[in-house]
Amino acid sequence: MHIVIDYTPALRQAAGIGRLTRHLVHAAVPLLAEHHITLFAAGPVPADHPERAGWPSHVRLVDTALSERLLTILWHRAGVPLPVETWAGRCDLFHATDFVLPPTRAPGILTVHDLSFLRFPECAHPNLRRYLMQVVPRSLRRAARVLADSQAAREDLIALLGVPAEKVAVVYGGVEERFSPAPEPALDAELVQRYGLNAPYILSLGTLEPRKNYVRLMRAYERAWEEAGGDFPELVIAGGKGWLYEEIFATHRSLRVREHVHLLGFVEDRLLPALYRRAWLFVYPSLYEGFGLPPLEAMACGCPVACSNASSLPEVAGEAAVMFDPLDEEALVEAMQKGVGDSALRERLRAAGLARAAKFTWQRSAEALVREYAQVMHGR
Repeated sequence: MHIVIDYTPALRQAAGIGRLTRHLVHAAVPLLAEHHITLFAAGPVPADHPERAGWPSHVRLVDTALSERLLTILWHRAGVPLPVETWAGRCDLFHATDFVLPPTRAPGILTVHDLSFLRFPECAHPNLRRYLMQVVPRSLRRAARVLADSQAAREDLIALLGVPAEKVAVVYGGVEERFSPAPEPALDAELVQRYGLNAPYILSLGTLEPRKNYVRLMRAYERAWEEAGGDFPELVIAGGKGWLYEEIFATHRSLRVREHVHLLGFVEDRLLPALYRRAWLFVYPSLYEGFGLPPLEAMACGCPVACSNASSLPEVAGEAAVMFDPLDEEALVEAMQKGVGDSALRERLRAAGLARAAKFTWQRSAEALVREYAQVMHGR
C-alpha cells in the first residue's frame, strides 16, 4: 500500500511539532517496510537538504513548486480542491501531521497536538487563532481517524470540539537515546564556550510565547533569589522567539536580578543534552501542553524536574517531578526552593525521572502509530 505522510513541519520547524514529526517518522519508517512511503513537503525543498538523503528504498520525498503559504491559502481559505495526490500520486492513506487536513481522495489521519488556541485564546496570535478555529473543526469532520499527543489532549478534542471518542487515539511522543546522564566533555565545553554557563543554573526551555508562562517564572525566580539572599542558581531560559513575546523581554528588563536571568534564544538541537545535564533543576511552568517533551528529556539526562500540573503534564511527568499550579506564583517559588535546596528530594527526583523517561521511547510511539495506520487501511 502507498502511505503519504505530511513531512512539512519536520522540514520547516526546528523545535516543537517539527522535532516530534521528525522523530516519529524516522522511527516508523522501518516498521512500514512492506509499504511505499511518500513524505510530502508543502513548498520546495533544496536539493542539498539533509532530509533528501539517507532514506531506505521504500521511502521518497516529494515537494511542491507552490509555496507552503500559497498552498495554505488555496486549500484552507479559497477552498480549491487541489488534492495532495497531485504531487504524491494515488495513495491508500494520508497522514496530516500538523492540525489541518488538506484535500485528499484517500482516508485521512489527522494529528491535532493540542487545543491551546481554545483553552488559552489570549496566548495565541489573533490571526492564527481565527485560522485554527475555522480549519481545525472542518479537518476533524473529514478525518477518518484523529491522533492526539496525550489523553489530556484527547479529552479536550472530545469535550471542546465534539469529536466522537471512538474516533480519537493517543500516540505519545518519545525521548531520543542521546538524552542520557552520560557525560560528553566536548559538548559541555562547546556549551560553556558559546553561552558562558559556568555557574549552577535552573533551566527552562521552550518557544518564547505567553503559554510558556515565562513572565511568572521570572517574577517567581526573583522572589526566590532574594529570599535566599542571592545564594541561588542562575535562571536560564532557552527558546527562540515565537509570538506575543514582548512582555517576556519587558519583564526581563524590569527585573531587579536581571543579571542572573539569561535568555539564550534558540539553542541548537545537538547541544540540548549538555544543556539539560549541566542544569541544577529543570522548571517547566507551562499553562498548557498537548504533550510536553522537555521535562522528559531533562529527566532522561538525570536533571531533577519541577513541572506545572496543567493539561497533559501530570500524565507525562507522573510522580517523577515536583508539581505546582502554574498560575500560583508562590507555588512556583516553593517548587524552585525545594528543587534547589533539598538534596534528598533531588536524588529521589533524579532516580524517578530516569525511570519515567525510559517509558517513553520513539520505538513505542512508532508502533502505536503503525497500529493506527493499519486500523484505517483495513477499515476498522
